[in-house]
Amino acid sequence: MGVDAGGTFTDFIYSIGNEIRIFKLPSTPHDPSRAVLEGVRRICSELQLAPDEIEVVHGTTVGTNALLERRGARVAFVTTHGFEDLLIIGRQARPHLYDLNVTRPQPLVADGLSLGVRERTAADGTTLEPLDDDQVKEIVRRLREAKVEAVAVCLLFSFANPAHERKIAAALSALGVPLSVSHRILPEYREYERASTTVANAYLQPLMSRYIERLGRDVPRLRIMQSSGGSIGAETAATEPVRTVLSGPAGGVVGALHVARPIGARDIITFDMGGTSTDVALCADGEVHTTREMVVSGIPIAIPCFEIHTVGAGGGSVARVDRGGSLRVGPESAGADPGPACYGKSDLPTVTDANLVLGRFGDGALLGGAFPLDVGRARSAIEALARELSAAASRKVSVEEAALGILRVVNANMERAIRAVSVERGHDPRRFTLVTFGGAGGLHAVALARALRIPRVIVPRDPGALSAFGVLAADVVREQTRTVMLCEERFADIEALFRELEEQNARALEREGFARQKHTRFLAARYRGQSFELELRWRPKMNPAKTFHRAHEMRYGYARRGSPVEIVSVRVRSVGIVEKIAEQKAKRMRARRASAQRVNVIFDDGARPCNLYRREDLSPGARLVAPCIVTEYSSTTLIPAGARAYVDRFGNLVIEP
Repeated sequence: MGVDAGGTFTDFIYSIGNEIRIFKLPSTPHDPSRAVLEGVRRICSELQLAPDEIEVVHGTTVGTNALLERRGARVAFVTTHGFEDLLIIGRQARPHLYDLNVTRPQPLVADGLSLGVRERTAADGTTLEPLDDDQVKEIVRRLREAKVEAVAVCLLFSFANPAHERKIAAALSALGVPLSVSHRILPEYREYERASTTVANAYLQPLMSRYIERLGRDVPRLRIMQSSGGSIGAETAATEPVRTVLSGPAGGVVGALHVARPIGARDIITFDMGGTSTDVALCADGEVHTTREMVVSGIPIAIPCFEIHTVGAGGGSVARVDRGGSLRVGPESAGADPGPACYGKSDLPTVTDANLVLGRFGDGALLGGAFPLDVGRARSAIEALARELSAAASRKVSVEEAALGILRVVNANMERAIRAVSVERGHDPRRFTLVTFGGAGGLHAVALARALRIPRVIVPRDPGALSAFGVLAADVVREQTRTVMLCEERFADIEALFRELEEQNARALEREGFARQKHTRFLAARYRGQSFELELRWRPKMNPAKTFHRAHEMRYGYARRGSPVEIVSVRVRSVGIVEKIAEQKAKRMRARRASAQRVNVIFDDGARPCNLYRREDLSPGARLVAPCIVTEYSSTTLIPAGARAYVDRFGNLVIEP
């Protein structure tokens, strides 16, 4: 069973034999585990199963939200004497270079809880100054008095020799609080990123541990999705929660790749629009871009993760008029509680309300009619916004104009997000296919594809639950990284390093019960003296220097083939192969025109009648007549006039804008 806890709905997908079923429940933001456990109990009751007969794989936003809202633990930071201000100083790079009023992100460590200890290890791992044991005892005493809830330990060059970190961790264990130690979390050079990642892990540990413990009482077989596209055991997720920060969005990317491969779409842009946010990612040549430079709420996190760009634009994004009289949409969201005005609990005008007022939900309900929408309440909320816009514009703004304005603004926000992962990275969107999913994605996908001249849009079956499907389909992944700093004369040593990391991963996967494994090797290289490196996939009999020269030329347009190359770090990504979900293959049928009802929908150029199709009535080969709306349990898709749409042999809805 796969579970994706979103801001508005929690999605469930489960596989019984060759059949896949989905359902949604309203999220419970104050305690996301309540919705998850309610879904598990529902399945246990329906299938007459005990909880230990269900394996649950969970994509969660608990860690992300804790960082965004700054509601993690009271954490202390222990480091080498003289580096206590490391987290405050950061890097020389400034995201807003000329902004005189820039506001720095709130630090995760409170004033007075960054403590230095006298010790020093050199870059080659030799001890320059022994650890001051008396000072360590004093730090333990101070932290006990400060009543800290977690501790992060990050000493200078501990990745080369972790002996001092181990001694400090042993002493701090007397506090009885979770410990995050940098040589276990991220044994790599660059002390700022290593410290920031370790502190973020400590900050999330108590919260995530409690969350997983609550789930574990009723869900004995639990795995958690990682930001890098694979799942890990619940125990590992509780001790290393920083690996789950982009857990939910990563599941969506895995699901989109699963949809794209059978149809031969190797270059795709994923577009996941939910109730609170929109997540986009670019996958070229069948592989998603990964990064080690993730920043969440101003906090650098150097854990490998999918390169996903997130904006505060979703179905629940709230529209408002700012002090200058301009219309703004998001990033504030109505979420699941109170939700958009049409959910019946609030008067907040949102993107969902705008789509409903314009008739774009067809039958005016969600979840196959089980979740009715209040059109009158949505219209009242948009009407109040229209009055504010009228006052600002000194002319009458109708409810329909205000609703169309909301959609134009939110589309512009999402278009910028897609440009950030494509055009701004040198990729031409005209070469890509847009794979859209999430509950709200289908209502906006064609407009975005037209704006970016993307030639094809794919709406998979059950698009509102694709993230949960990706979580369920993902393999178990363990990664090990080590900074090595090898010059060309020592490149032969790399094979032994890879074997050592592989053996560590293999033992960990075997303990979790995964005998079938696959190991992929990577190395990060640079010209000696460079500040940053390029990651390369290792292949047998590969010449690291020649491969790096080619990669550098491809990335930057030149190569310095006479300059020495050094391998900075090695990484092994090990996959425990999970049992694959049986694919539901759609039956081949002769192409036919699908039957439809008629509804009125308001577009930019006025109201016009549209065909209304039910997704379950569309057979493979069916051609749709635009403009039209396609409704289904988990999502709604809008296909405007001028677009062509049909259902392919896999059951995907294919739209040519």
